[in-house]
Amino acid sequence: MKRKRHLYSGLVAAIASTLCVGISQGSELIYYPLNPSFGGSPLNGAVLLNSAQATNKHKDPEMDKDRYGIDEKPAIDQFNETLERTIISRLAASASSKIVDEFGNFIPGTIETQNFTISVSDPGTGLLQITTTDRISGGMTVFEVSKK
Repeated sequence: MKRKRHLYSGLVAAIASTLCVGISQGSELIYYPLNPSFGGSPLNGAVLLNSAQATNKHKDPEMDKDRYGIDEKPAIDQFNETLERTIISRLAASASSKIVDEFGNFIPGTIETQNFTISVSDPGTGLLQITTTDRISGGMTVFEVSKK
């Protein structure tokens, strides 16, 4: 009796699986890229980057110095650098006021300081040629700007 029941349940299972195979249908696989580098949506970029950063186990040893990877300077050094930048800015403004009129147009001429010579000339091409010469090293920089 048990054998008959096993045979009967096996036959039912075989018929059911045959019917399921006949009923089930497949479709082709379609690839949808996620990574924006390979054709995916650009909106996925931030999610992928955050996921990569969250799982990153590597640490940059330079980042241990401070939050930005820059060595902290003493306050006196920071003050001296700020003071130096301010003085250079004022000197540049003073020098440029002699070669630029009140409308912002360049005035041809030459300005000499202790370390530099700045020459503004009009070669007649519609541009002004500005030549900066370092009097100590002899280095020279030449560039052209529009008259307006």
